[in-house]
Amino acid sequence: MTEERRPFEISEEVARAEGVPDDLDATQRTPYTIPSTRRRRTAAAVYFTGAALAAVLVAVGLPTGMFIISSAMAIIGIWHLASAWSIEVLDPEALETANRETEFAVGHASAAVGFDGWRARPIWNVLVFSADDPPSQRGLVRVDAVDGHVVEMYAEVVRDSG
Repeated sequence: MTEERRPFEISEEVARAEGVPDDLDATQRTPYTIPSTRRRRTAAAVYFTGAALAAVLVAVGLPTGMFIISSAMAIIGIWHLASAWSIEVLDPEALETANRETEFAVGHASAAVGFDGWRARPIWNVLVFSADDPPSQRGLVRVDAVDGHVVEMYAEVVRDSG
C-alpha cells in the first residue's frame, strides 16, 4: 500500500465534552515503557557467577557431581544471553506499521508484546479494526520489535451476528 495513513486522534476539547474517562483518553496518557528484555544479561551474569562458584567449590573438595550444577547454570546463562534482544520498535511505531499494512482504514487498534521462538524474540501483536461503525473488518498484524518488519498479517471480514 503506497499511501501513508495518519493515526486517528480525538481532540482534547471533544474528549472533555464527551466525558471520556482519563484512563481511556489518549490525550491524558503518559509515555509507557515496557520492561527491557536486556535485563536477561543481568540474569546471565548471575548464572555464570553461580556456575563459576560451583566449579570453585568442586576444586576445593565438594563432590565432582557439582559440575553438573555448574554446567546447567552455564547453559542457562548462555540462553539468557542469546535471548537478550533489544526492543528497538515501540508500540506507537508498531501501530503505525500495522496501519500501513492493512488494506482498510484502521479505527481502533491495540498492541501487546509477545515472544516468539526458543530465543524469545519480541514481537508486537497489533489487533486492528476498520474505522467504520460497527467495524466491518478486523486483523492481526505481527511486527518484529527488534527491526520493525512485518512477521505476518491476517485480516478478515466481521460477519454480522444478528
